[in-house]
Amino acid sequence: MTTHREPLDSVLDTVGETPLVRVHGSPDAVPVYAKLESFNPGASIKDRIGKYMLEAMLDSGELPEGGTVVEPTAGNTGIGFAVAARQLDIRAVFVVPERFSVEKQTLMRALGADVINTPTDAGMGGAIERARELADELDDAVVPQQFSNPLNAEAHYATTGPEIYDALDGEVGAVVAGCGTAGTLMGIARYAREQHPDTYVCAVEPTGSMYAAKFGSDPDEGDYKTEGIGTHDPATNELFDPDLVDELRAVPDERAHEELGRLAAEEGHLVASSAGAASVAARSVAERAAAGDIDLPHDSVVTVFPDSSERYLSKGIYREFEAWEG
Repeated sequence: MTTHREPLDSVLDTVGETPLVRVHGSPDAVPVYAKLESFNPGASIKDRIGKYMLEAMLDSGELPEGGTVVEPTAGNTGIGFAVAARQLDIRAVFVVPERFSVEKQTLMRALGADVINTPTDAGMGGAIERARELADELDDAVVPQQFSNPLNAEAHYATTGPEIYDALDGEVGAVVAGCGTAGTLMGIARYAREQHPDTYVCAVEPTGSMYAAKFGSDPDEGDYKTEGIGTHDPATNELFDPDLVDELRAVPDERAHEELGRLAAEEGHLVASSAGAASVAARSVAERAAAGDIDLPHDSVVTVFPDSSERYLSKGIYREFEAWEG
């Protein structure tokens, strides 16, 4: 893992190369390490796909120079695209369901993007539909569509995966990550399986999410407070490949909330609910591996902490669970 020790030309040069840090709530025999993605310039893992996808689409001609990117997003992807768009002379328009973080929407606007809200009850499906309508109305506009665009997963295959393996000298036993679009897990998992075919892969969702339908089961759908991962409409999550997943772990909101509080109080990690859920699942994999219940090619588990809790303070993320708005 490298650090930036020389002056850089652009904020885009600071995307990636984030720290990999031990999670001390994990067993010594099988330690958990977390990739701290809040160290990116836009403070989330979505900076990676913002830079990677826009540059790739410009290079291919899919996105015309000086064109417009229109994206349905819960917020962090919008920030990541907005950081990259302004530096690449691209206009950015984002369609965001109303219930999502006010902080994220404020930051998107601060970065020069236009933000359009859609009704909460229409979910991400409604935001996707509205984004496509807007792209049809605008000249030289494209919808990168993080939920279905292979460039999303490719960004993590090309950057996040190799960084993890470089930091651990290739000794990675398991990969655990939350699934929203599923691009993060799919990209890292594909890279991991190329390094060792027996790498254990665990996908994480909130209880009430419907990813289990991708495995042919009929899960009980419900509301959840954990933000940034999970799905109510698995048909929109086209990047998710069940064949790359050994385990799908549903984490209740209460456990994710408890863990994000523990991570702050005990380990100094100011992370949000998706990281709390990922940490719960990663520690479970590590504990079962340490007990001999799971065979790993190496005695280590890697997870991803996608962003910072500061984006969710207005929703009471550090209040009692009942007062957390989610």
